[in-house]
Amino acid sequence: MKLFRKKRKVLVELDEVLLDSSNIAAFNMERMEGKRELPIPARSVYTVGIVSLIVATLFFGKIFSLQVTQGADLRAIAENNSVNEAVIIAERGVIYDRKGEMIVWNEVDARGIHDFPIRAYTDRLGLGQVLGYVSYPKKDSRGFYFRTEYLGRSGVESAYDEALRGVNGSKIVAVDALGEVVGEHAIAEATEGSEITLSIDAELTEAMYQIISTSSARAGFRSGAGAIMDIHTGELIAMTSFPTYDPEVMADGHEVEIIEKYNNDDRLPFLNKVISGAYTPGSIVKPFVAYAALAEDIIDPMKQIVSTGEILVANPYNPDKPAHFTDWRAHGVMTMREAIAFSSNVYFYIIGGGYGDQKGLGITKMAEYYRLFGLGTTTGIVIAQEQAGVVPDPAWKAEVFNDDWRLGDTYFTAIGQFGFLTTPIQMLRAYSALANGGTLVEPHVIQGKQGATVNLGLNKEYLQIVHEGMRKTVNYDGGTARAFDRKDVAIAAKSGTAEVGAGNAYVNSWAAGFFPYEKPRYAFILMMDKAPRSNALGATRIMGDVVEWMSVNRPEYLQADSE
Repeated sequence: MKLFRKKRKVLVELDEVLLDSSNIAAFNMERMEGKRELPIPARSVYTVGIVSLIVATLFFGKIFSLQVTQGADLRAIAENNSVNEAVIIAERGVIYDRKGEMIVWNEVDARGIHDFPIRAYTDRLGLGQVLGYVSYPKKDSRGFYFRTEYLGRSGVESAYDEALRGVNGSKIVAVDALGEVVGEHAIAEATEGSEITLSIDAELTEAMYQIISTSSARAGFRSGAGAIMDIHTGELIAMTSFPTYDPEVMADGHEVEIIEKYNNDDRLPFLNKVISGAYTPGSIVKPFVAYAALAEDIIDPMKQIVSTGEILVANPYNPDKPAHFTDWRAHGVMTMREAIAFSSNVYFYIIGGGYGDQKGLGITKMAEYYRLFGLGTTTGIVIAQEQAGVVPDPAWKAEVFNDDWRLGDTYFTAIGQFGFLTTPIQMLRAYSALANGGTLVEPHVIQGKQGATVNLGLNKEYLQIVHEGMRKTVNYDGGTARAFDRKDVAIAAKSGTAEVGAGNAYVNSWAAGFFPYEKPRYAFILMMDKAPRSNALGATRIMGDVVEWMSVNRPEYLQADSE
């Protein structure tokens, strides 16, 4: 092999040897003086060339992958995501109570789930069915909105959705090929929704709710509801239903166990019982029967009727077994005012259906006056779906039971039993009409709004007799609403107990009325649902606790208007 190896010759010319020989001692070693320069080895050149070839191959391979293999996909990404027009979700309007307390507002989602403001609701109890809740805007799996609005699902959020929702804006969003946002620019700013101030007093409503809640637990009531209304404007200053729900839980939708618990609760926490619950009213209908009897000249208000605890009606099919229509106790001698105060069944059986020589209204006239006061129809309030209820009459019985109307049916209808069903809001409006001189006012929850009115053309003298009977219910010995007898405010009221359930094993307890008696401003209704008959705690005592709370915390509500 040595034969074929090329020998390398290194020639050094004489002048190179002698070059600068005169200053050898002065060589600057840092400037490489005095050093011989040798040629670069071929192996280094080959190494650099190979490395450069590898780098070039990788580089051109990546270019091929990006432009040819993945070119179409990357081109689509670049084209679709480079510049997009996106929606700016408008903030929903804030909701205040009548005292200026913010009870619904907007917050940044601290969890980072939503990139728009989420709704926050007051922690005060008892307002769930009134306020309602929303469903949020939704995105698809690619992150694009397919629903760009909040949707009001119930309560005020639903009824006033159009005013609260605002107008969405739009923006240009620049993103890179990997989908990362690199810049935003607003085209049209979002306009936030309108503020709403409710007529509801949130603190009073919470107090009413807590009183109903604790009373239900103590006495075995299934549920309850109550409301207070301005008799002139229709503004509801308090309204609550027990039990209730948490609007934030419903709006968020992630706490599945709690929502399932709501759905399975037989006490119906989603139901606004004031508006959508229909219940047997019992004796709270008696003031309307009394007015009807006066208006139709059925009885003189001073005529005395004696209750021995029952009346007997001959049975034409079995004379030996007369029908017994009982009173809840023997009240003795009474006029109309005392009959209202004592809540005598016998008196109202007689003026409703007639007995002996005393003529009665009859079911046709009775039903006519019930409907005159708005029973059996909706009131016009918009924050929940209303029930119309039922005023029993022969046509209704024929349709539902395919049976004839009988005298006993008239008797029971006169005391708010049989097939009678009414909502608390209907009764509240009817009692407001008694209090304000005969005007039906549309109930609502907007502060400063005047509800629509209908003048019933009632006789003021007859109304005064009914008022005096309701006042005796509170301040007369034997009156059924003595829990309202107070020194700080005069209240006119009526209690009611309705038998419900199989074998009348349960009762609904009602309290209704208005205050101040001398110059009424507010009417109230409170209904406690389905307690055992043995229960001794009635709605008048429960509502009496609400009035006591107002006397300490809201005394202005108990005062007469200064006008």
